[in-house]
Amino acid sequence: MTGVRGYFHPKTATGAASLIPAPPWHYSGDLLTVEYRTDPARVRELLPEPLGLADEDPGAVALIWADWQSCAAPGLELLDPVRAQYKEAFAVVRCTYRGRTYTRCVYIWVDKDFALARGLHQGYPKKLGSIHQTRPHPYGPAPRIEPGARFGATLAAADRRLAQAVVTLRGPSTTNGFVNSHPMAHHRWLPSVEKGGGLALDELIESGAAAFEGGPPWVGDAALELFEAPTEELARLEVREPIAAYYRQVGVVWDGGRVLESHTSGAG
Repeated sequence: MTGVRGYFHPKTATGAASLIPAPPWHYSGDLLTVEYRTDPARVRELLPEPLGLADEDPGAVALIWADWQSCAAPGLELLDPVRAQYKEAFAVVRCTYRGRTYTRCVYIWVDKDFALARGLHQGYPKKLGSIHQTRPHPYGPAPRIEPGARFGATLAAADRRLAQAVVTLRGPSTTNGFVNSHPMAHHRWLPSVEKGGGLALDELIESGAAAFEGGPPWVGDAALELFEAPTEELARLEVREPIAAYYRQVGVVWDGGRVLESHTSGAG
């Protein structure tokens, strides 16, 4: 009997229509990171048990804009750019699990369906949005990577603007920030198809880069604004104190994670 193929839906006779291919997934991107402090209680309300607040700087948040090109191992998507290029914006905080510090993505928006599906598989709470950021370029009016360069970034969803920032670079940095510098601790949740059946999938997982390379980070300052919207809660992570802003080009490979706890299969 012939089976259907494909890493993700839709599964077909050939598997060519699958929304995403099997890992490893390769990424090249330009990142704008804005770090600030909010009320730690607003971070705590986004951390389900057994996660706890970070011991140091528990109210630290990073709001990150990323302009990506991505592909599976053969790299064919890079020659069909509609399948490779996407943008995203995401908010991350730090948390603890069994004495170890992790990063956790609490909100994230992307502008392509394949990126959304890939993220849900990884435990990212992805939604569709409209994301834009200034691209550097060595010619014309676009900013160079140099002191005084200014970059704009905007995020909107469901016709409402959620965030906007202007980043002004000061100079080279030894770091690209500290909030997004740990392995990720995410949940993979899927409700049961049976009414009242609870969760069919309930996993706490750890994931991170299987490989990483990056250009020199630059540090600067940011003017960041968050806006209220009827179906979004990013503004609850209100800006109480700016920390710093960063620009960096990176290359990342993702090739799976590991289950920390499972409440559906007995693993963990």
